[in-house]
Amino acid sequence: MPEIHAGRFTAQHDGDVVVFIIGARINRLRSVRKWLPVARAMGPMVKELLAQPDKGMLHVEQFFRGRNVMLVQYWKSFEHLERFARDRDDLHLPAWREFNQKVGTSGTVGIFHETYLVPAGGFECIYNNMPAMGLAAATNHVPVARVGQSARYRAGQATEDQPAEPVPA
Repeated sequence: MPEIHAGRFTAQHDGDVVVFIIGARINRLRSVRKWLPVARAMGPMVKELLAQPDKGMLHVEQFFRGRNVMLVQYWKSFEHLERFARDRDDLHLPAWREFNQKVGTSGTVGIFHETYLVPAGGFECIYNNMPAMGLAAATNHVPVARVGQSARYRAGQATEDQPAEPVPA
């Protein structure tokens, strides 16, 4: 069980960060020979990236909902992410080629990804009574007081830290 950090925490990171969301949806459950290789390919890729921090992936979290699986990955830079995606010596490129050969546009399995390039200081997050997760797990998990009380200030949208009044219960 992950450690719960009582109180308000945020992420602290001075550089840029890339948030990469990738997922798959099994559209035809009975076509196991089509979707099982897709499902099996992601685990080894993540394991490879976590074992080799110099490749640039900082953290990953997985989510499942019905026929959908989604991973949220945090990367040091777009260059690191792109290098991994295109490198012939990494696991992604062969898996991508196999997907295109076996599944292609058949509709059996759907895949997607979204890439967000977040400039230094261009994020805001809060974790209240939570384990370290998301961007805070990828970078530095710190008490809110160290970075600023208001979301606007933490997001670099205000020069003064003026927390909002609590909402009455």
